[in-house]
This record gives sequence, C-alpha cells and structure tokens, in this order.
Amino acid sequence: MIVTITPVQAQDIFVSGIRPDERPAGAARVADEPHPRSWYVAALTGLAPPYPRSLYFLDVQGNWYTPFTVPGMTGPYDIRGWHKSK
Repeated sequence: MIVTITPVQAQDIFVSGIRPDERPAGAARVADEPHPRSWYVAALTGLAPPYPRSLYFLDVQGNWYTPFTVPGMTGPYDIRGWHKSK
C-alpha cells in the first residue's frame, strides 16, 4: 500500500531528526533531576573530601549516562577502587 502525503498534510507531521537542533513545541521537558544521597555516595566512590570544584558538575548532572559514575577498567587502572572487594 502506498500512501501519498500532500504538502499541507506534511506540515502537520513531526519526524524526529529533520531539525535536531529544535525541540518540538509542547515536548516534555525535565525541569529538575534531584539525586538522592546514595547516588552521590556512589558517584564519588574512591574520592575524599574536600572535593575539587571540577566535580560540582554532579550537582547539575541529569539522569543521563556519564562514565564518571560507573566502574571502569580493572587492575592497576582502577584508581578509584570500584572493583575492590568490599
């Protein structure tokens, strides 16, 4: 089945990726992503206070992936102790 769309109809269709730099009107937005204390404890594994100012990005870190908050390589490269037996 072939569907033909006229130019008038095409204006009403939103296809993701046509304008990746624009957010569609009415799209949901995350206003704030508070992290519980346990998230900060895990994110700061292997680090001791006082924390450098460069780590303050964690205060605005949304709920997206960042390699800083997950274990990395093992062995001699595990400088934060993520893989040590507890």
